[in-house]
Amino acid sequence: MNIFVGNLGPDVTETEISDLFKPFGQVVSVQLVRELFTGKLKGFGFVEMPGKQHSLAAIAGLNGKELAGRPLTVNEARPRPERGRRR
Repeated sequence: MNIFVGNLGPDVTETEISDLFKPFGQVVSVQLVRELFTGKLKGFGFVEMPGKQHSLAAIAGLNGKELAGRPLTVNEARPRPERGRRR
């Protein structure tokens, strides 16, 4: 299951996020979204966990939990909306 993680501080690392989710089950991947040109974090990312039970437990356990002084927003990631084709 793909999980959205929001309200991340600018210095959070993939390892920190992975370590935060590991007590709830296996973490397949962590992707933090960054600005294209500056490389700075945009304040959100995604965690992939295999299995709905562990993913839902992580969402329930981590939503609102503080990381680096900020309360996290953790929920099931929604599919990306379709975009029109560029010419």
